[in-house]
Amino acid sequence: MADGARSDHPAVQKQLDRLSLLSPGRDVLGLERISAVMKRLGNPHLKLPPVFHVAGTNGKGSTCAYIRAAIEAEGLKAHVYTSPHLVRFNERIRIAGSLIEDEYLAKLLARVLDRSEDINPSFFEATTAAAMLAFAETPADACILEVGLGGRLDATNIVPKPAATGIAALGIDHEAFLLSPEDGVPTDPMVRIAWEKAGIAKSGTPLLTQKYREDMNKAISDHAASTHARYLPRGENWDAAIYEDQLHYRDDFGKLTLPLPALPGAHQADNAALAIAILRHQDAVKISEAAYRAAMGWAKWPARLQKLSFGSLHELLPEKTVLWLDGGHNVNAGEALAAHFHSYPNRSIHLVIGMLANKDSDAIVRPLQAKIASITVVPVEGHLAHGINDFANINVAIAEASDITKALQNISAQKPQTVLVAGSLYLAGSVLNANQQVLD
Repeated sequence: MADGARSDHPAVQKQLDRLSLLSPGRDVLGLERISAVMKRLGNPHLKLPPVFHVAGTNGKGSTCAYIRAAIEAEGLKAHVYTSPHLVRFNERIRIAGSLIEDEYLAKLLARVLDRSEDINPSFFEATTAAAMLAFAETPADACILEVGLGGRLDATNIVPKPAATGIAALGIDHEAFLLSPEDGVPTDPMVRIAWEKAGIAKSGTPLLTQKYREDMNKAISDHAASTHARYLPRGENWDAAIYEDQLHYRDDFGKLTLPLPALPGAHQADNAALAIAILRHQDAVKISEAAYRAAMGWAKWPARLQKLSFGSLHELLPEKTVLWLDGGHNVNAGEALAAHFHSYPNRSIHLVIGMLANKDSDAIVRPLQAKIASITVVPVEGHLAHGINDFANINVAIAEASDITKALQNISAQKPQTVLVAGSLYLAGSVLNANQQVLD
């Protein structure tokens, strides 16, 4: 099943099964099919409330979470479309603040497939169409769209005139198709990635970005200029910094002094700052300073440096053991983890890792290697994953386990102080499910 989509609701699962037989696969990029599907459905993407469109290799989901938190702290309602889900497919589509109900989701998927079966939309294209139908049919004050893959050719890029766009942290990921040769595009991997993400730029629409290498900035700037977008990079039109345990943000409209984000990790301040910049450089939705302050504590984004403090999995470990969960799977994510755990003693973290076979097996282990006490390799259900031999280049005890429960049981005997489960959002979803944590 594409993206590992499963549902306990029979009507939803029926449509997901139907889609899996039809879809050419989630990694087929291009706007031709989604454009044709939208036309068949009456162009719901043209009937959305003000859209905030966010791309990036890392941090785009968290940035969307801060945008949502600020909008809702203002007393407004937002639609949100993100991917992938962790436990339930419904997590991808939030309608005016609430996860989509099963019955409505089943009907939407059926409508999309009934009208577009001969178009052969990909899994992501069909689910994007279902989300946009829902958003067009339900009133809200804003709509937040997270890019699925890349930007330029992603199905969410069908929206012609967002209120604002943003690009979060950039790094290497999904190399097989984002870095494939193509005429007229950059060949340097990081420049190509920046160029692909900049494809969400639209004429007259502000494009807010983080700081990148000079050649990456130029690729984005050139792309923005070619589309007549308003390019507003960090460090020029806006900026933010942490000092005295507060987030200090500034732009041409003034300064904000805010509490640090409640989400763990120093990188979350960057994501929050980008969200603030996106909201402050558009006119469709007004957000007060009080709402920005509240958003720092309200934002939720599971499986991103999430501390699990209860649940059946947590109970497998000694009472004082701290259990962390992170779905990161590339070098940027590994570096963010290393920054978070930099003050921990060496050889103090017991790592449980499950990584898809098409990811860099060193991406998480290499940045953390001084901190790792042991590695336990687990499979990722429903996906090809790296095995124990792919992690053999680090001089610590390494083992494998059949699942997360067995892994934690084995580690428990070592009386660990810190356990980190990382390497895949699919693994993170199975951990939350096994820990009986409901996402709403």
